[in-house]
Amino acid sequence: MKIRKITAGLAALMLLASFASCGKEEAPEAPDEGIFNSIVADPSDTVVDDEPEEQATKPEDDAESPTKSSSGQTTAKKDSADKTSQTTAAKSGGSTGTLNGNAFSSGNTGNSGGSSGNSGSTGNNSGGGSTGNSGNHQGSSGNGNSHTDTPTVTEKPVTQATQPPSPPTTTEAAKTFDAEITFNENASAEGVNVETDGPVVRITAGGDYIVRGSSSNGQIYINTAAEEKVELTLDGLDLSCSGGPAIFVDEAKRCVIKLADGTMNYLSDGGNDKVNDGVIFSNDTLRLKGDGYLELNAGNAHGIASDDDIIIESGEYVINSIKSGMIANDNITLNGGSMTIFGGTNGLKSKGTMNINGGDFLISGGSKEEKSSIYAAAGLYYTGGNVFAAGNMVTAPSTAVSPYIVAEWKGGLAAESTVGFVLNGVEYASLTPRSTFRCVMMLSPDITVGSTFEPYVNGSAQQGITVADGMNYFAVE
Repeated sequence: MKIRKITAGLAALMLLASFASCGKEEAPEAPDEGIFNSIVADPSDTVVDDEPEEQATKPEDDAESPTKSSSGQTTAKKDSADKTSQTTAAKSGGSTGTLNGNAFSSGNTGNSGGSSGNSGSTGNNSGGGSTGNSGNHQGSSGNGNSHTDTPTVTEKPVTQATQPPSPPTTTEAAKTFDAEITFNENASAEGVNVETDGPVVRITAGGDYIVRGSSSNGQIYINTAAEEKVELTLDGLDLSCSGGPAIFVDEAKRCVIKLADGTMNYLSDGGNDKVNDGVIFSNDTLRLKGDGYLELNAGNAHGIASDDDIIIESGEYVINSIKSGMIANDNITLNGGSMTIFGGTNGLKSKGTMNINGGDFLISGGSKEEKSSIYAAAGLYYTGGNVFAAGNMVTAPSTAVSPYIVAEWKGGLAAESTVGFVLNGVEYASLTPRSTFRCVMMLSPDITVGSTFEPYVNGSAQQGITVADGMNYFAVE
C-alpha cells in the first residue's frame, strides 16, 4: 500500500510538472541592467576621447511608416497645425531631430573637410568650410567649427526668425542696462563696470548687461569680487573663442543668461582647457531663459558646464559637443524651453540630481558603451515635459508622474539611424544620433496606461508594447 501511494504521488508530481512546463506563459524578459547607468556608471566624467565603435547594420525598411507627407518624410500629428517640413543636414556631422513636427538641425563641424548642408553662405573655418543652412551667416573661424543660422522649421510655436532681427528688440530697448557691449571683432562698451581689451570683455560688478555683434576670437569674462548677481542679455551675438569659454563666469553669486526675444545667438569655443571646459562655463549657478535661439558648438569639451547648478527656464537651444552637451557638478533643473543635444560622451550629465519639470528635449549621447543620453548620479525626478533620448545607457527616473518607456535594441543601432517615437499612432518626435546607440527613453505626460508605443527605425516599424504603469522596458531583437 505504501509503495502504491508513493508511486501515485510521484506520477501526480510528474504530471503537474509536465503541465506547468507546457502551459505556463513565458515571463517578460528582465531589463538589461547594463543600459541603466544609475546602477553601473561611474559618476566621474573620466573619458576624454570617444572613438567611434563599429556600427551595427541598419534594420531594413520593411514595414509601413506612420503618417507621411507627400514628400515621403515622416510628419507628426500631435498638434492640429500642419507641420510637415523636415530637413536633412550634412552627413559629416549635421544630424537632425524633429519634435512635434518641428525639425531641428545641428551645426556641422568644420573638420569634416568641405561638407555641405542646405543652402546658405559658406562658413570660413579651419576644417574645410562647411556650408550652413538657410540664411546668410558666416561661420566662425579659428576653432574648426561652423554653425547654422536657425533650426530649419517651417512652422514653430514662436514666430520663426530666418535671420537675426535688427537689435535691440522692443522689449530690450525699453530696459535700462548698466552697460551695452558691442563686438565688431574687437569689443567696445558704453556704461559702467565693464573693461575691454581688444576682443575680451571683463564685467567687474553685478548688474544688467546687454551684448551684441560678432567676433571670431572674443570672450566675455565675469568676475564680481563681492559675488554679485549678473544678468547678461544676448541680443544677436555671434562669438567664438579659440582658447577657452566664449562666456566665462569666474566669480558671481549667480549668472542669468537671457536670450532676447526673437534673436539668433551663436557661441563656440576651442583649445584644450581641462578646467574651464564649456562654451559657457561657470563656477557658480547658471540660469538660462528668454524667447530667443542659442546654438553652441563645443570644440574643447562641453556645451554648458557649471561647478554649481544649471537651470533652464525657457529659450530654444541646439548644442553640439565633443563631450557632454550639458554638465553640472551639482544639479540640473529643466523647467521649460526646447533643446536638441548631440553629445560626444553624455547628452545631459548631472553629478547631483536632475529635475525635469517642463519643456521639450531631444537628447543623444556618444558611442562609448558606458556613455549616456541622460545621466543623473543622485537621481532623475520627472514631473512634466517631453523628453526623447537615445544613447547606449540612460538613467531611469527615480520618480515619475506618468508611465515612461525604455526600449533596447540588443544588437545596437548604427549612427545616423533615425528613431521615430510613435505613441497611439502619432509620431511625437524623431531623432538621428550621430553615434551608435542601443536604447531610447520617452517621457511625456501623454503616456498613459493602455497607450500603445511603437518605435520606428529609418521608417520601419519595430516591436511595440501596450503601456502599463511605471517603467515600460522592452527589448527589440
